[in-house]
Amino acid sequence: MRIVVLTGGIGGARFLLGVRAYAREIGAEVTAVVNVGDDLYLHGLKVCPDLDSVMYTLGGGADPERGWGRVGESWTVKEELAAYGAEPTWFGLGDKDVATHLVRTTMINGGYPLHQVTEALASRWEPGVRLLPATDDRLETHVVVDVDGGQRAIHFQEWWIRYRADLPTHRFVFVGAETAKPAPGVTEAIAGADVVLIAPSNPVVSIAPILAVPGLREAVTDGPAPVVGVSPIIGAAPVRGMADRCLAVLGVECNAAGVGGLYGGRPDGGLLDGWLVAPEDAETTVPGVTVRAVPLRMTDEAATTAMVRAAVELT
Repeated sequence: MRIVVLTGGIGGARFLLGVRAYAREIGAEVTAVVNVGDDLYLHGLKVCPDLDSVMYTLGGGADPERGWGRVGESWTVKEELAAYGAEPTWFGLGDKDVATHLVRTTMINGGYPLHQVTEALASRWEPGVRLLPATDDRLETHVVVDVDGGQRAIHFQEWWIRYRADLPTHRFVFVGAETAKPAPGVTEAIAGADVVLIAPSNPVVSIAPILAVPGLREAVTDGPAPVVGVSPIIGAAPVRGMADRCLAVLGVECNAAGVGGLYGGRPDGGLLDGWLVAPEDAETTVPGVTVRAVPLRMTDEAATTAMVRAAVELT
C-alpha cells in the first residue's frame, strides 16, 4: 500500500508519527509532501521550518515542549547576533538548528535542488517516510496587512511570529507559485498512491501553498486515489496554532464544517472523499463527502495511529 500525506506545521509532523506507525503495521510506503511556503532566508541561511519540523519530529530530535526546533537547544548564535544588533531579532535560530541550515545552504549554493538536499539531510534522521518538498522553486507565503500606517505585504513568518497574526489582514499571497513546478517525485507519488491523506495542518498556510503549485491540485483531484482529510479544528477552536485567524481572513467559519467546505467535495470539484472530525463535531456535514467522527487529539502515538487507521478505513 502506498500512502501520500499533504502536510505542514507541527500538527502535520505529529500526524506523520501515526502514519509511520500505521504503515509499519501493514507494510505500507509513505511519502510526505511538505509545505515550503514558510521558507525564508535568515542571516544568509536557507530556513525550511516545516521540512525541519517533520524531519526532527520523525527523527526523534524535536523539542517536545516547544513543538518546534531541537531538543536540548542552546542559543549562543542568537545572543551574539542580538549583540551586533543584527535583524531580524524576532526569529531565533538555535545553535543546533543553525547547523542544519548551514548544510542546506551550502548544498543549495552548490547547485543541488531542495528535494535532493532534503533527502541528504534526512539520511541522518532516518524518518522512515519519504520526505518531498512540494516544489524546489521559491514559493513563499506573504500576507497583505495594515502596518506602520499603510498597507504592505510581509512574509508569513513576520506576521505569525513578530505580530502574532494580530494585524488588520487582507489576504494571503503565495509568491512564486505561478512559475513553480512540483518537485520531482511529487506528482508521481500522488498518481501511484492508494490513498491521499490531508493532515490536520493549517488549511490556509500549510495545505493551500502545496496546492498552489501548478499541477498539484489537479494531481490530487484527478488522481485515482481516494482523498481523506483530518480536521484541524475541534469544536470551534484549532487544536494548536492560529488557524482561526487565518480562516477569518478568508471569511471561513472556524469549525470542522467550515474547513471541510473550504476543501470541498470531489463531486463538486473539491478535494475530499472523506473527512474525519472529532466526536464534538459529529453532526458536521460536507456536501459530497463521507464524514466520520473519531477522537482527534494526538495525545500519543497510539492515539494518532488510531486516527490514521480510521482515515484509511474511511476509503
